[in-house]
Amino acid sequence: MNLNWRVGRVSLRSWLRIIAPVIVLWVFTGIEARAASVQPLEIVTKTGVHMFSVEMATTEQEKETGLMYRKELADGKGMLFDFSPEQEVSMWMKNTYISLDMIFIRADGRILRIAENTEPLSTRIIPSNGLAKGVLEVIAGTARKYGIEPGDRVGHPLFNGH
Repeated sequence: MNLNWRVGRVSLRSWLRIIAPVIVLWVFTGIEARAASVQPLEIVTKTGVHMFSVEMATTEQEKETGLMYRKELADGKGMLFDFSPEQEVSMWMKNTYISLDMIFIRADGRILRIAENTEPLSTRIIPSNGLAKGVLEVIAGTARKYGIEPGDRVGHPLFNGH
């Protein structure tokens, strides 16, 4: 292959030197967008206090992408979606390869509803069934494993009375 081909005054070889590191960085950091920050979150249940490390989804881009395209999510990790102000929320699993538990949370930090073991890649709408300020997505089975139920309290600065 002749790498001396030119576009204007720049050779293909020069372009490759510029573009190759960008492509490598893109591949190794993942195709999907990552949330801006990671924060601690706790859920107080009858079985005790359970700590999570959550990525925050606050921008429209972060909320639209969520956990799409990811192939794994570790136990104790998750994503917290900020839907301020409190509102009816609908989620789906389009382009999401891993099953999740979706925990819908009221403005006061109380869990409103839990959609357990969601179906990967589904476009079926998963509603909050009430007003929610946040949605916590964790790996499927988390709610059952830790005894998380509606009415339990979530401690995080997003919610009043944390």
